[in-house]
Amino acid sequence: MKIGLIGLGNIGVHFGTRLLAAGHELVVHDRSAAAQQRLADKGAQVAGSAHELASQVETVLLCLPMPAIVKDVAIGAGNVIDGSQVRLVLDLSTTGPSVTGEIAKALAARNIAFVSAPVSGGTVAAEKGTLAVMPAGDEAAYQEVEPLLRVLGKNIFYLGADPTLGQTMKIINNTLYATSMVASCEALVYGVKAGLDAKTMLDVLNASSGRSFATLERIPQCVLDRSFPVRFTTELLHKDIKMCIDEAEKLGVPMLVSPAARQFLAFAITQGDGPRDNVFPIRHFEQWAGVQFGSAPDAA
Repeated sequence: MKIGLIGLGNIGVHFGTRLLAAGHELVVHDRSAAAQQRLADKGAQVAGSAHELASQVETVLLCLPMPAIVKDVAIGAGNVIDGSQVRLVLDLSTTGPSVTGEIAKALAARNIAFVSAPVSGGTVAAEKGTLAVMPAGDEAAYQEVEPLLRVLGKNIFYLGADPTLGQTMKIINNTLYATSMVASCEALVYGVKAGLDAKTMLDVLNASSGRSFATLERIPQCVLDRSFPVRFTTELLHKDIKMCIDEAEKLGVPMLVSPAARQFLAFAITQGDGPRDNVFPIRHFEQWAGVQFGSAPDAA
């Protein structure tokens, strides 16, 4: 199957790699020439623009960082919507319900099918093909792209014909992660200050009711050894939790806990943490408390 992929960042590059390995003919586009070359070296064709790509393939996949970028690439003048061959767009980005609704309406006016399918699990799961995927949109269109989604993810949850539902589910997921991550960071720093061992705390929590994705994976893998690899940036997590709070407000749903986590992430961004991994801001709790959670391994 010949398909197009726009967006070759930390997640998109793994999508491209997996699609090529599954035998698909792939046309890619990204504003980064280096990102394009990584996939070209693996056998992908490179398109000079989103419009050029959408004039070569019928199915276009999007994996982009911000809602405004997704909207422009999908339905902006001279972009995907104006391609001569495109008939189905699959958005794998976290675009949010409101912008997704706008995109769906504009594409429908051109008789272009649309499925919104945000993913969760991070770069490691993207590389391994074990992501959770939350597709929503016309069921016939979903059935058409399901085989592609099964290349990219393990747990596929079709959420209905309304394409905004997958985005709603995704921002709920990321908001719950953000609040539990921030709460875990401050609680673990308190534990260190009180005299508890960092690794032992994680072992106890992960065998108890306080466990979460943050304590099971992110903090053990990224903070305990002080490595802080960039898997999902602070600015992107802040974008998602803010989007969730804003969308809930539109529906008249009060959110009292999540804004505190958003405020902390916003503070971290003012301190230069925006492009760093979202667990890096634990360092602010550490600085305020005068302790450090975990330590770098001893040099061999």
